[in-house]
Amino acid sequence: MNSYAIFLGCSIPARVNHYEASTRLVLRELGIDLVDIDLFSCCGPVPLRSISFDMFLTVATRNLALAEAEGLDIMCLCSGCFSTLNDVNHNLSKDPQLRDAINERLAPFGVAYNGNIQVKHFLKVLHEDVGIETIRKRIVRSYNGLRIAVHAGCHTLRPSKVTKFQTPSAQPIFDELVEITGAKSIRWATKLDCCGGPQLGVNEKLSLDLCETKLTNAKNWNTDCLCTACPFCQVQFDTIQAKIAMDRNRAYDLPSILYPQLLGLAMDLDRDSLGIDENRLSLAKIEDSL
Repeated sequence: MNSYAIFLGCSIPARVNHYEASTRLVLRELGIDLVDIDLFSCCGPVPLRSISFDMFLTVATRNLALAEAEGLDIMCLCSGCFSTLNDVNHNLSKDPQLRDAINERLAPFGVAYNGNIQVKHFLKVLHEDVGIETIRKRIVRSYNGLRIAVHAGCHTLRPSKVTKFQTPSAQPIFDELVEITGAKSIRWATKLDCCGGPQLGVNEKLSLDLCETKLTNAKNWNTDCLCTACPFCQVQFDTIQAKIAMDRNRAYDLPSILYPQLLGLAMDLDRDSLGIDENRLSLAKIEDSL
């Protein structure tokens, strides 16, 4: 059984705990062991990088060091955490002197990082460690004619030289994982555009505008639902979509489902344990297509 240190970050326990619950359930069924490291902290997010690059490196490196001490690679659910920890790991691997300097900062905490672990996104763990064929064999109920607009999240994909999420010549990982459930991953025009999540606390109008652009385009492509693997994107497409309907009187009625929920339903896992009813927008359209 493969084991990973699960890195939840800040937003998932606070706002999207059904992402955690559904992921744990699905991966347990697929033979992946998740280990909780209680001393994990905030990843050291991107805004901190603009304020203090040294602090950004130090906070993230401490998390890497804690996982390395347990002999575990890290698995992230949050695109932001995935990007931050990968970025720091990338910088430290290129510059041993920088790593030494950060380790000096960490010495009072009794940890040091030697650069011996990887940081993987949940979707890559499924694709590379479990494998498409293994997952396919666990599908009990296939989605019939369901058209899905896949949204991986900006920080999952960019910068590609750091995240190494997928190769340009291969079918995108997320699309392939969706289509083994029997659903159709559509080729929609704004697939790679930002959902507006990072602007939500800074410029709400812009955040809602960006979200509406995505929703409008998805509807224009005759999409039945959105599927995400990022907590911020899920908040935008689920909670903020409900806010748009209320505040702007524009209802798109386009449910958004987290990928482990989509997969879990196809595996015929318990819907309550998958947190299906934790979504603000009803997923009945998705469940009815099984």
